Amino acid sequence: MNDNLAIKINKLFKTYDTTEALKGIDLGIKKGEFYGLLGPNGAGKSTTINSITSLVKPSNGHIQIFGKDIENDFRFARSKIGIAHQEVSTDWFFPLEQLLYFQAGFYGVTRSNAQKRIEYLLKKLGLSKHRSKKMRELSGGMKRRLQIAKALVHDPEIIILDEPTAGVDVELRHDLWLYLQELHQEGKTILLTTHYIDEAELLCERVGIIDKGKLIVEDSVPNLKKLVNNSSIEIQLQKNIDDMSFLKKYKFNVNKNIVHIFTESPNLELPSIILKFSEQNIKIEDIHIPKTSLEDVFLDLTGRKIND
Repeated sequence: MNDNLAIKINKLFKTYDTTEALKGIDLGIKKGEFYGLLGPNGAGKSTTINSITSLVKPSNGHIQIFGKDIENDFRFARSKIGIAHQEVSTDWFFPLEQLLYFQAGFYGVTRSNAQKRIEYLLKKLGLSKHRSKKMRELSGGMKRRLQIAKALVHDPEIIILDEPTAGVDVELRHDLWLYLQELHQEGKTILLTTHYIDEAELLCERVGIIDKGKLIVEDSVPNLKKLVNNSSIEIQLQKNIDDMSFLKKYKFNVNKNIVHIFTESPNLELPSIILKFSEQNIKIEDIHIPKTSLEDVFLDLTGRKIND
């Protein structure tokens, strides 16, 4: 199993003074996998990825990149990883294009070899016409694109993205999603931290839910949703009905003209339920079958919503 892992984390702990940021994280991410670390702000997502890239020294635990320890084989580990941090941290006095050449140089890529890659990234991320601008001239969205370009400039096998779409507009968000899906199809291993439910559901093959420094659960999105028994049918009636005794077969509750019927198989039960209303000459205005989301999973496991 270990031979197939791009990232392996074993019993990772990190304490800042008296604050336990990580409380024994165990995590394995397969080669070529798109893995999402989902949790609220302050859950330990950034501390985890900063430990992987040696920006944070763990209090305890071990991390391997493609089977090699990140401390004993530091240069190997760093050469395999590109990271786009949530915070924009770069030199404000150089043009955008020059910053990418500097970044390539940090990884030993010569200027001539970096040129083609940089041109590709500038075009792909919509930065070509901004290449001569300095950081202070860029919008928030453009700064975010630059962070991602810097992470990709040495064409790493592992891409780590810390809240890449936080605070950006919808259009940029969707553009980045499409590009990340392309990178995944190319075989890149991607570790994404996010507190956006839709982002994790759309992009990730597996999701780990992290809260208060602990990895609570991890699995595929469909399997995680199965953890929550949230199956119900919501029926809106044309008017309030006092007598619902004909539904005695089911567990249900009524709020004015809205009836919630709880069943493990809503799609299978729906035709017979509609028939029961029809037999009572009760007219239905609308029918809705709520879908379980990762928000429901997080709420069920922690007792609170992810953005509380």
